[in-house]
Amino acid sequence: MSSSEKTFRELGLSEALLRALDELGYENPTPIQAASIAPLMAGQDILGQAQTGTGKTGAFALPLLNATDHNLNAPQILVLAPTRELAVQVAEAFSSYAKFMKGFHVLPIYGGQSMHQQLQALRRGPQVVVGTPGRVMDHMRRGTLKLDSLKALVLDEADEMLKMGFIDDIEWILDHTPAERQLALFSATMPEQIKRVANKHLNNPATISIAASHTTVDSIEQRFVQVSQHNKLEALVRVLEVENTEGIIIFVRTRNSCVELAEKLEARGYASSPLHGDMNQQARERAVDQLKSGKLDILIATDVAARGLDVERIGHVVNYDIPYDTEAYVHRIGRTGRAGRTGMAILFVTHREMRMLRTIERATNSRISPMKVPSPETVAERRLSRLGDQVAATIANEELDFMKGAVAQLCQQLEVDTDILAAALLQQVQQERPLQLPPIQERQRDSRDDRSSRDDRGSRRRDSRPVPGDLGKADSLKDNPDLQMCRYVLDVGREHGVGVGNIVGAIANEASIDSRYIGQIQLFDSLTTVDLPAGMPKDVLAHLKKVRVCGKPINIREAGSQSFEGEQRPARRPRKHSGERRPDRKPRRRDDRS
Repeated sequence: MSSSEKTFRELGLSEALLRALDELGYENPTPIQAASIAPLMAGQDILGQAQTGTGKTGAFALPLLNATDHNLNAPQILVLAPTRELAVQVAEAFSSYAKFMKGFHVLPIYGGQSMHQQLQALRRGPQVVVGTPGRVMDHMRRGTLKLDSLKALVLDEADEMLKMGFIDDIEWILDHTPAERQLALFSATMPEQIKRVANKHLNNPATISIAASHTTVDSIEQRFVQVSQHNKLEALVRVLEVENTEGIIIFVRTRNSCVELAEKLEARGYASSPLHGDMNQQARERAVDQLKSGKLDILIATDVAARGLDVERIGHVVNYDIPYDTEAYVHRIGRTGRAGRTGMAILFVTHREMRMLRTIERATNSRISPMKVPSPETVAERRLSRLGDQVAATIANEELDFMKGAVAQLCQQLEVDTDILAAALLQQVQQERPLQLPPIQERQRDSRDDRSSRDDRGSRRRDSRPVPGDLGKADSLKDNPDLQMCRYVLDVGREHGVGVGNIVGAIANEASIDSRYIGQIQLFDSLTTVDLPAGMPKDVLAHLKKVRVCGKPINIREAGSQSFEGEQRPARRPRKHSGERRPDRKPRRRDDRS
């Protein structure tokens, strides 16, 4: 750190925030944090251009939290985010930073979540509300989200909200908030519409532009495993079995996860130890020394505990929990590949975290290759190979005359051949670490994964591309077969730059429909079909008609409410490159979302 850069303490943050940052392992501000915290603490508006993963959430959350009145149970900070996933992620970050702030509450609100649950939480008066534009606007209109005490409003990933058609909603919200509130706008890009919003609503803002860090270690091979949350432990065990390495450090987010995972691995016969910030210095040093000397092979660590950890023996870093930002990821994987050695970094990712994975790839300018969960057969083969090595060492180094006599005696006593006896003894030996593993239960996947599988099967039934006039009937939902579904058609498609994620986000947020009840989606050139529960209220349908996706009204209506026989497919846009035209593609499935 250069002499001109300030620490978090020098930036004037409260002791409660500094304590939380220390526990999280944040040593120094990232560039976006160093540039944003001071002006926001001074009450100035911010126009920031920065990618996700640069520490952007901390850049606005920390200074705004510093000015929050914890004794006032009313929304003082409002953050608008494009998706429910980002809203939850930002809310979790606020909670982490405010861990030691008494009386603090943060509430994420988004479509698809129980309205009753949100109303109850709003009555308790959270100081911070993080939400998607549609649901925030809904509560404001109902009068259930009162912003009389609002001090600051943040537009996070404004360009993404523009792409999803939320720009009109954002303008409405900005027009209905107190004029004296502070405003921070963050966007990865600055299209003209975002610039217009900034020029209209920001008051003499500090302009900040931060390039994402591209620092990574060339000697480290990076891979990721996509797995549902409840199957992560089984997947980890399989990875540990098949990877050839000496020392491993496994990163988790919290102290509780650290202790719990260490206990579970110990129970499965792995020499492991937790390493977290609440351990005293002597215990931490003992764990590191044991890893260095080979007395244990695995450390399960939090970010704060791994600060400055330098052990040449570490050949693998496993990100069991994906980090919140790319700076933490680079710091984590830097624990391997030391002293000119090669290293391996493996990242566990759930479906909802794939977006963060792509952010890490962009920010580090590197490709993280997919890696399959090792099969039970591969694990059995590797365990049997290791057992064979142990037996070979015993044959070479031990006196076995007595044991050979014992084998002969047991075969005679039991009236079995030696191969049967050997198999029975092997069965006893492998009880703690079985050679045969059960398959991972795919039926227990995340519900989102189940929907992708369902939609994949639905698409295979329609392996030829439907055309207007042959839109078919709605498919039933696998998890709710008794729920009557209806197929709707939307006046947006591929030619408008629409993706499946845009459709899901717009409907879930604007119609308050849980994404579990959004069925098959098919994209065409100029229109899209989507299966939704039948009997949608007229007022909801009327509202959805006006919702914009990628700047165009979707004009939703039932697919069977009019004839499409006479509709002609609009001409394709001229291609930039000459040459043979691509064949028509099959309709995109839900699992093709970007």
